[in-house]
Amino acid sequence: MHVVTLAGGVGGAKLAHGLQRTLGAGELTVIVNTADDLELHGLLVMPDHDTVLYTLAGLADREQGWGLSGDTYVAAAMLERYGAPTWFRLGDGDLATHLLRTARRRGGERLTAVCLGLQDGLGLPSRILPMCEEPVRTQVRSDEGWLEFQDYFVRQHQAPEVREIAFAGIEAAQVTLEVAAALGTAAAVVFAPSNPLVSLGPILAVPGLRAMLGEARDRGVPIVAVSPIVGGRALRGPADRMLASLGHEASALGVARLYADLLDGLVLDREDEALGPAVEALGLHALVTDTIMRDDADRARLARETLDFAADLAAGG
Repeated sequence: MHVVTLAGGVGGAKLAHGLQRTLGAGELTVIVNTADDLELHGLLVMPDHDTVLYTLAGLADREQGWGLSGDTYVAAAMLERYGAPTWFRLGDGDLATHLLRTARRRGGERLTAVCLGLQDGLGLPSRILPMCEEPVRTQVRSDEGWLEFQDYFVRQHQAPEVREIAFAGIEAAQVTLEVAAALGTAAAVVFAPSNPLVSLGPILAVPGLRAMLGEARDRGVPIVAVSPIVGGRALRGPADRMLASLGHEASALGVARLYADLLDGLVLDREDEALGPAVEALGLHALVTDTIMRDDADRARLARETLDFAADLAAGG
């Protein structure tokens, strides 16, 4: 069974980890958001990719959800002494990832090949594919003007109210051969519980990607999503506030409306069970379960339940 999941950030990484524990080696492909990448100290930093990478490799810092467990910050401290900006701190071990990735990119390797090489180096049984080769950068407009995503997310701690979102460079982006092949062989597609606007939104905005998802559904491939909103709130990050400020309902139903034309089913938390009929009124099937992933057992359980849900839908259930 080959499963493709679309993911970005900590919630996406957790579910991807559960799927990896549930599936066999080589059966999981993660298509990851690259629109929150940034260039820092001359290095290409890929926050969502690396969060998924470290989580699937068992190396992630579980308390903060990102970065490497036990990492040190000697280089960051020295950069601060030099007067360099350190609002986006890179750990020493993490720095090795960025150094090697940047060197290989400057040597002419494709981004996808570089990412797969890093994954091979950590012995991953799954594949993580960047959503495209071309640079795409998320920007948000606040009352003070346009901000680069990491400026808004990290330096300003997501404080400004978001009035508009744009993906600079998205028009030139193309679905890679690897992403197309993954979707072409998928038995199921899962939208992870990631921010629908700035984590999965850029992936879905890559020209041609939505059409490929439609072709997969036409072949009978079930597409399901796990809501990142529980009880009207995001478990992490600003998704609930973004949804509200951009005129969407900050709820699992609001998420269902955003994805309705792409999905067969939505997984929502028990706290939102009352929203099930409204989700189904959109033409989707609803699965109500505990979606909060507190530990590895929760991750694996939610992954199994999501896959069983998708299999039931494929069988006409």
